[in-house]
Amino acid sequence: MQSEVDTTAKCAAIVGGGVIGGGWAARFLLHGWQVRVFDPAPDAGSKINAVIENARHALPAIHNNLLPAEGKLVFCSSIAECVQNATWIQESVPERLHIKQSVLTEIQSHAPNSAVLASSTSGFKPSELAAGSTDPKQILVAHPYNPVYLLPLVEIVPHADTDAEIVTQAKSIASSIGMKPVVLKKEIDAHIGDRLLEALWREALWLVKDDYASTEEIDDIIRYSFGLRWAQMGLFETYRVAGGEAGMRHFIGQFAPALHWPWSRLTDVPDLDDALVDKIATQSDAQSGHHTIRELERLRDANLTAILEALKQQDWGVGQLLNQHDANLKSAD
Repeated sequence: MQSEVDTTAKCAAIVGGGVIGGGWAARFLLHGWQVRVFDPAPDAGSKINAVIENARHALPAIHNNLLPAEGKLVFCSSIAECVQNATWIQESVPERLHIKQSVLTEIQSHAPNSAVLASSTSGFKPSELAAGSTDPKQILVAHPYNPVYLLPLVEIVPHADTDAEIVTQAKSIASSIGMKPVVLKKEIDAHIGDRLLEALWREALWLVKDDYASTEEIDDIIRYSFGLRWAQMGLFETYRVAGGEAGMRHFIGQFAPALHWPWSRLTDVPDLDDALVDKIATQSDAQSGHHTIRELERLRDANLTAILEALKQQDWGVGQLLNQHDANLKSAD
């Protein structure tokens, strides 16, 4: 493993190199940062390099200006080596609270106390992660969406003791690498995005279990209808339009009674027993098993870049963010 470190470069330390850690590494690397990675898995290097190769094809395709010269990727043999002199440290280890707490403790014993120390956790609150920490004010959640190198949203979640300067620094750095930081007003389990996704996921599981629809039919219903609306206008703005000239107040008046009708089983969760898991897995294999994961990733990235490019042309939503980032890249030349 390499261990050469350039102490003059902006440095991001990635602890945990799975799909999300690899995505973080790719986004920082392609924005000119030195990236150091620690992951003890023997195949971590090949997996991260595969993610970065995807990013090299996809990320430049959505920008009109050249990205900075690619930074240097360094694989480290220890957490101590990985986090030294880092400006941003991203923990992306398995979603087990005791593992994350242990890793964060080790990181803090070697890292600069001025660095952003962020977790990619999709469910834990930052106060839980910081419990027992020697420096809880340094810790927050920076929850991204896969693929991290293309989807710009990052939920920045501080806890009551997080230093305001760390939050400001996190927002500034995330913006500088083309992301859209949204700072939550207060911490909550699973943050915002995953709570919304889980609601849809629960309902979809019931529809498959009760044989109302297959996995492919549910995916088609999403991608041929409201998924397209959500990509450019979100939820509340979509419903504002549905309310016509009278707006949101009229829409709520029209459709609020339906919220009390038995349309949904959101408070109930189907038992994911072997039979249901087999049903979902079999249908999923029939739906897309003829593609490898690498092929699906490339298809996903090509489709996303086309959608993002269309939104750039309209200067709307994420397209407006990308246009602004292009302007920043041009001014940095």
